[in-house]
Amino acid sequence: MSYTFRVDLRGVVDLLSHHLYATPRVYVRELLQNAVDAITARRLGDPRAEGDIRFEPAERTGDRTLRIHDTGIGLTEAQVHELLATIGRSSKRDDLGFARHEFLGQFGIGLLSCFMVADEIRVVTRCGDHPTVLWTGHSDGRYSVELPEEQRATVGTTVTLVPRPGEEHWLTGKTVRELAELYGSMLPVTVRVGDETVTTGVPPWERAPGESSAARWARLTTYAEEAFGFSPFDVIELSAPEGGVRGVAFVLPAPANPAVRVAHRVYLKQMLLSEGVEGLLPPWAFFVRCVVDTTELRPTASREALYEDSLLEQVRQSLGANLHGWLARLGAGDPRRLRDFLSIHHLGVKALAVHDDEMLRLVHQWWPFETNVGHLTLAEFHDRYGVVRYTASSDEFRQMSAVAAAQRIPLVNAGYVYDDQLLPRLPDALDDVSVEVLNPADLSMRLDHLNPEDLAGVRPFAALAQRVLERHGVEVVVRSFDPASLPALYLLDGDTALQADLRHARDGADELWASMFDAFTGGPEQRPQLVFNHRNPLARQTMATGDEDLATLAVEGLFTQALLLARQPLTPAATATFNQSFLGLLTRAMGQH
Repeated sequence: MSYTFRVDLRGVVDLLSHHLYATPRVYVRELLQNAVDAITARRLGDPRAEGDIRFEPAERTGDRTLRIHDTGIGLTEAQVHELLATIGRSSKRDDLGFARHEFLGQFGIGLLSCFMVADEIRVVTRCGDHPTVLWTGHSDGRYSVELPEEQRATVGTTVTLVPRPGEEHWLTGKTVRELAELYGSMLPVTVRVGDETVTTGVPPWERAPGESSAARWARLTTYAEEAFGFSPFDVIELSAPEGGVRGVAFVLPAPANPAVRVAHRVYLKQMLLSEGVEGLLPPWAFFVRCVVDTTELRPTASREALYEDSLLEQVRQSLGANLHGWLARLGAGDPRRLRDFLSIHHLGVKALAVHDDEMLRLVHQWWPFETNVGHLTLAEFHDRYGVVRYTASSDEFRQMSAVAAAQRIPLVNAGYVYDDQLLPRLPDALDDVSVEVLNPADLSMRLDHLNPEDLAGVRPFAALAQRVLERHGVEVVVRSFDPASLPALYLLDGDTALQADLRHARDGADELWASMFDAFTGGPEQRPQLVFNHRNPLARQTMATGDEDLATLAVEGLFTQALLLARQPLTPAATATFNQSFLGLLTRAMGQH
């Protein structure tokens, strides 16, 4: 024996209002959807049939109700029983031919959304020569169907909403006008609220007959200001035929945060789906805001987002290619404007260039990088100095830039976002470019070594300095380098810093954790280097002094000064060393007077 499910309509309405739809305002969208589909169905048989949708808000009806009239195909009595009284079906179901491509609706729950604001829904409808039908539904699940004596004069449907207590404001003229304009302003049929027409004419993704480029730019700029709140840097035409997508992208005139999810305005067959659709574009395209219309992409059941499927992924890639093409055209035809764009949105272009050779060539040609010989594009740097030598972090660049420049070693700072991923890829995108990483250990090896006589003379000092600084985990080196004004140079690369942090964590951990840290700190110990400059007069004087106590104080002072110049944080031990050196040297100086 089989049974039929019994449905608590109040529970369904609660489910819709609290879990499916984000806000009750979508009831206007669902009413518009039903009306547009009814008009579309009528025009399939009569292409010249009028298409008109009219709202009568509560102030106009005088009885607190809202009425919406359409000139669509209407319903027969049998269709009313079959569709309006069965949850999951509406005038869009397959068996009546309403699941065709031309129709907006898919889920058959649109009319139920009206129960979020109404206690009672009355539908008066007439289809062709069939008699007028009155369907009345209540939020508690009851409904009735009548054939009224008074016949509707024309084919079409009128829906009347009787408000729920406390929800009357949703049916007022101001609210209905705002919602009808929001959802229906781009529809290809006339939509009116009272006597005011809310459909605007030409959507942003279309060009008006005879419209000039200047007039279109002015119209789209006005649209962007009203819809998104900014005047665009540029406007990009969008097209993805596989998803029936047409639209425009507005380039932001100010930097955007790449970590913020980007939302776009999406229309489904010219009905607004949502103002906040995410995932339409690739993640790197955070510098634009889009308005698009689609005929093929699937909405979710709430009709407030797009269904994530293979078609959406294809469309996402196609729209990304549209933006990619715009950037390439700027580089080829308008370099000045491209520079202006990059000054605002270089992060987005760099993110694309990580995987795209053409965009990498564009970055190479036009984006200025920080170097120790001034800001230069990579193309300029390569033309002047040959090898593109770079550091992988800004900390390393700050440590080495001045000394490297003094040794005539041009250096690029690749410590900014994406840069350390872009520079290694240059040889893949450009045949004649070679790149090289310079780390602090490499720089130390490039500094001039002392001749045997000088090296023998400073060996006792080097041994003393190593003993003094041993507790700081520093390797002492003596070299000869420019600038001669710099007495000591502190060099710490990223790997060494990581090893030092792990050793510090191991020393403070219990036996179990210490053994785990040992697994990462195995192998020869790497230490930061303190490089004393034999060309510096103060450093040479320190090396030559026969006073071991004074040399110790000087070594400690030069060590902490080198830390500060390298912008390294002073640990408690380094701070204590600095205080000891400063007070000791001050005491020695005062004792001489």
